[in-house]
Amino acid sequence: MNVTAIILARNEEAHIEDCIKSIQCADEILVIDDNSTDKTAILATNLGAKVINHALDNDWSQQRRFGISQANGDWVLFIDADERISPELNREIKHVIQRDELKAYWLRRYNIFHHNKASHGSMRPDKVLRFMPKNGASVEGFVHETFVSPYPQDILSGKLFHYTYDNWTQYFNKFNRYTSVAALKYYEAGKTCSFWKDIVLRPQWAFFKVYILQKGFLDGKIGFILSLYHYIYTVTKYVKLYYLHQSNGQL
Repeated sequence: MNVTAIILARNEEAHIEDCIKSIQCADEILVIDDNSTDKTAILATNLGAKVINHALDNDWSQQRRFGISQANGDWVLFIDADERISPELNREIKHVIQRDELKAYWLRRYNIFHHNKASHGSMRPDKVLRFMPKNGASVEGFVHETFVSPYPQDILSGKLFHYTYDNWTQYFNKFNRYTSVAALKYYEAGKTCSFWKDIVLRPQWAFFKVYILQKGFLDGKIGFILSLYHYIYTVTKYVKLYYLHQSNGQL
């Protein structure tokens, strides 16, 4: 039984080396590269990864499914370029393989925003289904991918670290790209947009949820800032959807 780690990447030269070096539990590392123009492919290849160029086309689900189709391992481990596998999680994954127990595993992900020590609200730890037998594994969804496996599910305790943003410029670049992709996918799926419900009221609930219910206030100033930007993210996503309908699909 062996493991293939699948990494989706585009212009990730700042992250790809540390990501690959953190993966000690995989027999094969696949980098599915979306036409990078930097040194991502070269750096990954130098570390022994297999790099396959394949267009993302703003569809992460199909990109991950393509990765599964290229994997030679009996198990697949999905990891993003800005994530790192802790030593404890590497050991746990190896033990799972040794036990040969067919399950799909959730990983405990800890979000890190550069030097800011936010750990609540939008930065709170979460769980992601990322490690499973290749047989029957798939990925579905338009805006947010859903990993699918026919096997029973369990949770590993080792940490998966997620280095979300290195700086505010990167944050806002992703902010703009992700809100556009989300709005377009909603539009293509036939989702409508109510000005009062989705642009006025929904963002207020989004702020309340991350700042109060998910305790973003415990992170002090950065907790308020990130909660505020979560509010603005929600506004922006639905404003873009609203005007997609007004302009017949033109952002």
